[in-house]
Amino acid sequence: MVSLSRTIFKAYDIRGVVGSTLDAGIARRIGEAFGAAALAKGERKVVIGRDGRLSAAELAAALARGLQAAGVDVIDLGMVATPMLYFATNVLDAHSGIMVTGSHNPPDYNGFKMVLAGETLHGDAIQDLYEAIARDGQGGDADRSTADAAPSEGGYTTHDIRDAYIRRIAGDVRIARPIRIAIDAGNGVAGAFAGDLFRAMGCEVIELFCDVDGRFPNHHPDPAQPENLADLIDQLRTGDAEIGLAFDGDGDRLGVVTKDGRIIYPDRQMMLFASDVLSRHPGARILYDVKCTRHLGPWIASHGGEPLMWKTGHSLLKAKLKETGAPLGGELSGHIFWKDRWFGFDDGLYTGARLLEIVTRVADPSALLNALPTAYSTPELHLHLAEGEHFALIGKLRASATFPGAERIVDIDGLRVEYADGFGLARASNTTPVVVLRFEADTPQALARIQQDFARVILAVAPDATLPFGASCP
Repeated sequence: MVSLSRTIFKAYDIRGVVGSTLDAGIARRIGEAFGAAALAKGERKVVIGRDGRLSAAELAAALARGLQAAGVDVIDLGMVATPMLYFATNVLDAHSGIMVTGSHNPPDYNGFKMVLAGETLHGDAIQDLYEAIARDGQGGDADRSTADAAPSEGGYTTHDIRDAYIRRIAGDVRIARPIRIAIDAGNGVAGAFAGDLFRAMGCEVIELFCDVDGRFPNHHPDPAQPENLADLIDQLRTGDAEIGLAFDGDGDRLGVVTKDGRIIYPDRQMMLFASDVLSRHPGARILYDVKCTRHLGPWIASHGGEPLMWKTGHSLLKAKLKETGAPLGGELSGHIFWKDRWFGFDDGLYTGARLLEIVTRVADPSALLNALPTAYSTPELHLHLAEGEHFALIGKLRASATFPGAERIVDIDGLRVEYADGFGLARASNTTPVVVLRFEADTPQALARIQQDFARVILAVAPDATLPFGASCP
């Protein structure tokens, strides 16, 4: 039996290493605590789903037993992409759900993404679950009445959401002309659904690594890392597909590759989406996270919208979207949140469909995508530190770092330092003990100068740090 560890209760989800910090026993206890929280909100049904990881079926079964023991009815979707679980909480008679998924993490990881009464759990709400489980394990509930201690067991049913999900998207999102596309699911769970979805929309589809295999034998299912797009880039360059779409391990993030092998990162995708959404919602707020290109804000403003930069984190962006009523939000990582014609959650498959709707209006999708404003930039870079040191380092930078020549410093999430010709970012990850760094500039020389500015201030407070600055990519 694995002991309960606070370390698996992250900012946006629960995530651990199976057999080390997570097992069926922990999954059952999470189910019991979540079930109690659901009942307290008046929710008597909880939807569950799982990705294609080798440990997912066992964890999902234990989770269901815990939920039932708490007295809630379980609706089990089986193996689905995470956005299909979110979809179910919007269209079924159940507004709470738990997805068993390790997302894009290595094969031995797994975890839980949770929606409680229509709200994605994050921050203190996830810590509250930990506290409830810890109290129960210490006998904190010993003084409950017999009736409270033994609630009636909840029921269990299965439900196939696949056809309803595909019909809903294909019935609303329409391509302007036939198109041949290539998709790469990296053996993640999105591969079980993406091909059928895009064929239902009228696309001809070339599938790469769409057989679900929790070992991820071909490449890691994380389209945010350029090396994971190499196979898709090769397919686009050598085959006859017009555009390439890649998905992460649980299908809530999208990567895009043009015919000539260029990666269109999500912050540039957001430009295309923003102009489309703003054509129907003039003056609307469009949200984006601190890692996004500095060209995105002016683009949104020039198309009649109100740009709003916010903290990184899919749960945080989702909550801000709901708070502001914005029709669209997005992160550099690939989480794109659609309230326009959708339900407000992040969905890589739906985002791919909306992209195809836009690019099929033109004869050359790659020319449209490549013409979006760009800059010299780095992908996400990680400065690895011991647990807790990454927050301490950012705290020291906030207190002492100076950036001569900077025009603006944004401190809503770490430090984003903006110059006339670029920006640099350092923020503490909420999921792993790393400082996330990103740099962008108009020229390679400016990029190097901004990196050196950050190297100066980081090494001043952490002299032994091994900086991960790499080559720029246009």
